[in-house]
Amino acid sequence: MRPLRITNARLLCPASGLDAPGALAVQGGRIAAIGADAAMEGADELDAGGAVLCPGLVDLRARVGEPGAEHRETIASAAQAAAAGGVTTICVPPDTDPALDDPALVEWLARRGEATRSVTLLPVAAATKGCAGLELVELGLLREAGAVAFSDGNRAIASARTMRLALSYARAFGMMVVQHPEEPSLSTGVATEGELATRLGLPGVPAAAEAIQVARDIALARLTGGQVHFAHVSTGAALALIRRAKEEGLRVTCDTAPPYFDLNETAIGGFRTYAKLSPPLRADADRLAVVAALADGTVDAVASDHAPQDADDKRLPFAQALAGGTGLATLLAVTLARVQAGDLPLMQAVALLTSRPAALLGIEAGTLRVGAPADLCLFQPDRAWQVRAGRMPGKAQNTPWDGRALEGRVIGTWKQGRRVFG
Repeated sequence: MRPLRITNARLLCPASGLDAPGALAVQGGRIAAIGADAAMEGADELDAGGAVLCPGLVDLRARVGEPGAEHRETIASAAQAAAAGGVTTICVPPDTDPALDDPALVEWLARRGEATRSVTLLPVAAATKGCAGLELVELGLLREAGAVAFSDGNRAIASARTMRLALSYARAFGMMVVQHPEEPSLSTGVATEGELATRLGLPGVPAAAEAIQVARDIALARLTGGQVHFAHVSTGAALALIRRAKEEGLRVTCDTAPPYFDLNETAIGGFRTYAKLSPPLRADADRLAVVAALADGTVDAVASDHAPQDADDKRLPFAQALAGGTGLATLLAVTLARVQAGDLPLMQAVALLTSRPAALLGIEAGTLRVGAPADLCLFQPDRAWQVRAGRMPGKAQNTPWDGRALEGRVIGTWKQGRRVFG
């Protein structure tokens, strides 16, 4: 692979605080030089035209369809969508079929990611066998196989005793437990409980179900000293609890996903199943609380929550349709909408997608440091485009932003110095 020199770029690296015009040189799959000149003899040259060059995005949660749901997405098609979205590293949840509760499966998934040559797949191993919430897995063996965290995916670990044990054992291995924060016995509906759900005749999920689960697990983190990470937090009440836990010094972190700061429950009007998600979309007051939590640092990262479904799973009555929306290709642009609205500075928005999730995982990613892997994303922050289901990269097309005009277009993605998009 020939050396590469990208010139005339706005270099943006939240890990180092770099935000300046300049050039970046790549050799041997790693960043060789960075700065105003970044000379590299004999390199191919690319003029970025003033576009932003940042680290490749690190996505804390995206389903890739394998194993068990290849009809919805495949690793190859997910890699295509990731590259189009500037994503170079993906954490894969464990509630696949079969679940990622065996070291051989964890190793297999990581190898399949390497085979794409465009995205790193980091397996999040099951915390309990079969993600059933009953019996803990062999956490140490799964860690040795390459697991980066433990979770039961979109199934909350309901048993307090099981969660206590998971936090305690994970702490011994320096790992975190990722929890889906919905108290299961309260979360049997399909839309957030309230006037809209009642008017549509849909069974409701009280927003308080999220805060109840978060409060319990914060208490268990206090008891065990373990690290609990709450996925796709969507309510102001839960975020207030997480904020206080952080102030107390507990090992509590969280992420959210673009639907929860860009959309509210009105998106399901007309029984629009593309907007049926888990957790469900909330009232606008909660959306605004998520925006505030992004700005004040309570939220540690933004994840795509990419959940591919096929057309037959969505073309059903709302209550029967499967929850989930795609998010890899739209992750950056929807996050940038908060920059354009004045809620976040660009540096902070990019940090939520790069350096901060990388720091949570303790991985070598999310930085433009010399010597780091040349995982890069080049984007034009003001370039407009329209989301159109049926024309999205990748196999799955169930986007909640179908028809939406967005600003922020990825024009180039590199994985270890190899251009994989643009």
